[in-house]
Amino acid sequence: MINILVTGSKGQLGSEIKELSTNFSNYHFYFTDIDTLDLTDIVKLKAFFNNNHIDFIINCAAYTAVDKAETDRLKAEQINVATVNNLVKLASNFKIKFIHISTDFVFDGTANTPYTELDNTNPLSIYGQTKLRSETEAKRYTHSITIRTSWLYSTYGANFVKTMIRLAGEREEISVVADQIGTPTYAKDLAKVILHIISYEDFIPGLYHYSNEGTASWYDFAQEIITQTEMNCIVKPIETKEYPTPAKRPPYSVLDKSKIKSTFNIEIPNWKESLTECLNQLKAESKPESKSHK
Repeated sequence: MINILVTGSKGQLGSEIKELSTNFSNYHFYFTDIDTLDLTDIVKLKAFFNNNHIDFIINCAAYTAVDKAETDRLKAEQINVATVNNLVKLASNFKIKFIHISTDFVFDGTANTPYTELDNTNPLSIYGQTKLRSETEAKRYTHSITIRTSWLYSTYGANFVKTMIRLAGEREEISVVADQIGTPTYAKDLAKVILHIISYEDFIPGLYHYSNEGTASWYDFAQEIITQTEMNCIVKPIETKEYPTPAKRPPYSVLDKSKIKSTFNIEIPNWKESLTECLNQLKAESKPESKSHK
């Protein structure tokens, strides 16, 4: 039996891993969140690892309030940096393989071709800075994998897809930024890849990029959501300067996935295909006779 600790299990990615975990009878999962395992408390963490034999840690825990982090740096650093330092120390002590999730926000967006794992980082926000530091902490441990991802959404939690559906139901027109380019990523697809890596014949440490295939602006993403849901709402493209936010976003953050595809022999679906899957699941769960698990 392989024992896997999943931190941040109530978030989008953690929830998708939990849903998929029922397909892995030879794995035993420990799903934890801040209310069951405080990652900032090294004493309690050490006690947990002393009492439970863990083979893998999947660290989904993160401070992801990008704009709030601009005025809440200490909390962002505590959750995104200090907790990774704690986990890495204990992973090393107990010989546990470590998988950490990072973000496209470590880049400044000045590129015009997809970012590889070798490209220089230059985060524009406090959130991006703390996630880059979390990568440094993870890298200290030789048996660690860090996966950068982008524009995550899911049937779980609050995210762009659900926000667009809600706004389209309330308004005749919505305005969405059209000059930030990246790739929407279905959290379930990322969850599948993480579980595939755990079951792969070799655990190959390093830094990897993962998102769905294709590129889009937030406007393109919103338009596709409205089109696929057949909602009666106009999506208006605007520039970033028309929608100022406390934290700066990279104007271009498309990720090159060549390394993860070749290393772990995976295929990645296009973002529009994955969006269809997510929307179909949301639609099924919204029917009165179905019991939502959200």
